Amino acid sequence: MSRTSNGRKFFTEAFANTNGRSCATCHVLDESTALRPANVVARLAANPGDPLFNRIDADDPSAAVPTYEHLKKGLVRVVLPLPANMDVIDVDGQVITPADRKVAVWRAVPSIQDTAITGAFQYDGRETQLEVQAQSAITSHSEGGPVSLAQLRKVADFQRSMFSSPRSRFVAELLNHGVPRTQVPIPERFMLLSLQEQRGREVFQVACEGCHGGATQTDIAHPGLNAAVRQGNKLKPDGNLVFTVIPEVGPVPVTVPRADDKFVNVGFGFFSYLGQLGQFPTYNASVELPRYRFRFYTDGTRQQRVTDLPPIPVTASGDPYDGNPALDENGAPIVGPNFAPQWFTTDAGRALITGDPLDFELFDIPALRGVAGTAPYFHDNSHETLKDAVDTYSQLILPVTVQLNLPPVHPPESPGGLPEALSAAQKQDLLKFLNRL
Repeated sequence: MSRTSNGRKFFTEAFANTNGRSCATCHVLDESTALRPANVVARLAANPGDPLFNRIDADDPSAAVPTYEHLKKGLVRVVLPLPANMDVIDVDGQVITPADRKVAVWRAVPSIQDTAITGAFQYDGRETQLEVQAQSAITSHSEGGPVSLAQLRKVADFQRSMFSSPRSRFVAELLNHGVPRTQVPIPERFMLLSLQEQRGREVFQVACEGCHGGATQTDIAHPGLNAAVRQGNKLKPDGNLVFTVIPEVGPVPVTVPRADDKFVNVGFGFFSYLGQLGQFPTYNASVELPRYRFRFYTDGTRQQRVTDLPPIPVTASGDPYDGNPALDENGAPIVGPNFAPQWFTTDAGRALITGDPLDFELFDIPALRGVAGTAPYFHDNSHETLKDAVDTYSQLILPVTVQLNLPPVHPPESPGGLPEALSAAQKQDLLKFLNRL
């Protein structure tokens, strides 16, 4: 029996002394190895005793009769240890860190397709090896003990054998043969496409490839973007940004070098925050997400504070939920990392791994091959459909990504809507290509 077929057995069957879950319980093999909400709803109706419905992923694990509204949105509870240099704080700045120094967030289940050409793994990049990732999942989600390295290697080999398309396999094979990733051809350049799909590929190259670039689709290919993501915005102790005022330009945020360039904040953590307030139509708005503030210190002694995130909003009107920030004495906005008033974060992202405030609400850049089969989208399923995701990019992300030079020049699609960076026709073309990708 090959290691891959042997690995399939370990992937699809629960290990001994677990809660009955296997890897395939959440990474559904016939659904692009993701966990789709419709699948959850159907399984709950058919068999409430399915191992998927373990109390650890109930809305309230201590409830007499558990409910699973978060799971119905495709979300699972992820429990993470706080970095030694961080605390949880309340709105008054008082430390309220749990005694076990762990926090819980709700995240989507990522597809394991194409893991042979991606990594680090998980939305926050906390695992760098598939074998370690497999053991972490067995421990955290299946509540099992240590598994032999031989078995973990078989699970990892099976994951590496899963591809979203022959194009992904082609890239993996060249990388395995030692071809430098910069020299691996981008297979989408040679796809046979309809005229509309060709137009969509052209939109993809302009609007998407800057971050989802290269043969692996995980490289930041745009020089300006590459330089930008290596910088974080300097923070004051209260969590607000430091600005410098440039004559005839105005306030400009002060930047400082950042450690990683594979993780970015494109605003989806902030969108989930707005969804919790009923101010943005996120797919996850109907379930309650955590409301955290964090304090960052210089080191694990937690004696010298660096900053608090997100900062308490200071708004122009005095209304704490006003979207317009107040200005300081130099005319600079009083804002935190998302450039807008924000009371809490639902998930601090990469910062929960590194303890670095510059990593606040940063998440991994995913490859987009096979994206049509892995809805909903983003780390916490904030967007239900690909159209939703494309609309948000066109209205709210591409216009402010100045390096791409895609200002909002197209009129809103509906009355009261926002002007867009992409036309309605361009978005339709892009969606056509993404569905082939």
